[in-house]
Amino acid sequence: MSKKRILELIGSFELGGSELQAVRLTNRLVRQGMFDVRVACLDPAGPLAKDLEYSGEIRSFPLSSFYDVNFARQVRDLARFIRKEEIELIHTHDFYTNIFGMASAMFSGVKRVASKRETHSKTPKQLFVEKQVFRAAHRIVVNSEAIRGFLTEAGVSAEKIVTIYNGLDPRCFVNRPTGDRTEALSALAINVKLESKLVTIVANMRSDVKNHELFLRSAKRVAADNEDAIFMIVGEGELQPRYEKMANELGVAEKCRFLGPRSDVGALLSVSDVGVLCSRSEGFSNAILEYMAAGLPVVATDVGGAREAVMHGESGFVVPSNDEAALASAISSLLNDSDLAVRMGSAGRKAALERFSDTAQLAAVNSLYNELLDR
Repeated sequence: MSKKRILELIGSFELGGSELQAVRLTNRLVRQGMFDVRVACLDPAGPLAKDLEYSGEIRSFPLSSFYDVNFARQVRDLARFIRKEEIELIHTHDFYTNIFGMASAMFSGVKRVASKRETHSKTPKQLFVEKQVFRAAHRIVVNSEAIRGFLTEAGVSAEKIVTIYNGLDPRCFVNRPTGDRTEALSALAINVKLESKLVTIVANMRSDVKNHELFLRSAKRVAADNEDAIFMIVGEGELQPRYEKMANELGVAEKCRFLGPRSDVGALLSVSDVGVLCSRSEGFSNAILEYMAAGLPVVATDVGGAREAVMHGESGFVVPSNDEAALASAISSLLNDSDLAVRMGSAGRKAALERFSDTAQLAAVNSLYNELLDR
């Protein structure tokens, strides 16, 4: 029996949560071999392209606007591509691919799966357009119950919405060691002392939605009570100079390590003591899952699906958004009680293995695709 042919339509391969999840899911689908996978994109640029485990041609459909002749031409070309390749299901992964992909797929008669991963960064006009596009989707994958609630409140049919949590391979994240970490710290070359207590945030600095300002203000409070605290900031973006200046103004520059984008995040987390999410808004944070998989206790602001991942008081603490005193207090409590930190980190890793693994995500996606394809 021939395999059902599906198309994963990815926006780009730049570093970002949606892009990362799309690439990881595509790789899992390719590896398992249940479907005949095809890949297309809007923009082939970006460092994640090298991580894609797909040997076929990646067809590109470049867009400059939704309101020009090129958009209509690309919609036509994608519809032709879908028919020519005999695609039976298309899965789009972000705002732009949702609009473009659903428009094309409607002309092709294929099964249509859209995605929604965030509640921020869209104008009222964009949200209105997206809502109309969701009418064309057979299913809408969301990565948290918080996003499901956001969509249903906006009038999207609850029957179309399927919650599938982000998945990661916990084996890529070494459980936090309890013994000597001298060798690991030396290999990472991050200029910290062996006795340092490392508070880590993994978040891009392309938008203030990640709220690094809150992290730095809280760092000042934590450092006042814990002289061994060091604050590691992993990620890149045009706002980094602003945050470096702010760290200097707050008097914590010597306590901060701006590490830029790293390919060894798992190793960095394995020597960290606390993982932090400060965001003003999220769908379902990849960083939280990475912290949990590495056996770190998590301190997260109460946004998006944070409470769905972090069991407050068991695997970490969930604090009010933009409350630097609460954030600092939670971080300090973990730095000052190593037994509590280890206990919470272990509970978080257990949850990551059981609830948020790549195998759990893949099983849910397989079930969704087969349900639609068997109709």
